[in-house]
Amino acid sequence: MPATTERRPRANAACACDTSVRKAVGVDPEIKVANRHRLRRIEGQIRGLQKMVEDDRYCPDIILQIASVQEALRGVARNLMRNHLHHCAAKALRSGKKQESQAMYDELLELIYAHLR
Repeated sequence: MPATTERRPRANAACACDTSVRKAVGVDPEIKVANRHRLRRIEGQIRGLQKMVEDDRYCPDIILQIASVQEALRGVARNLMRNHLHHCAAKALRSGKKQESQAMYDELLELIYAHLR
């Protein structure tokens, strides 16, 4: 059975982000540049991990590098959360529309819970 990448629709159809194509309407250029650099570094770390596995490197050394990659990914997630809070969430919460604000609170809680796992 093929894997599906379909996700359930967000309850936040009223988000300041364009949810029909799931693109942010406000992206901080500095955060975007920082994330692109981090992701390129992470890509290199992943290639290094593949080589370590191929070369039968000592397991604890590989595990340490995996932890480093995971922390780097968490850094990207924090930057994305910062951008989302600054643009989409702030607009929705300031809108004064109860349904839009509640949907944003729900989305933020879902993101926080997923990030804490």
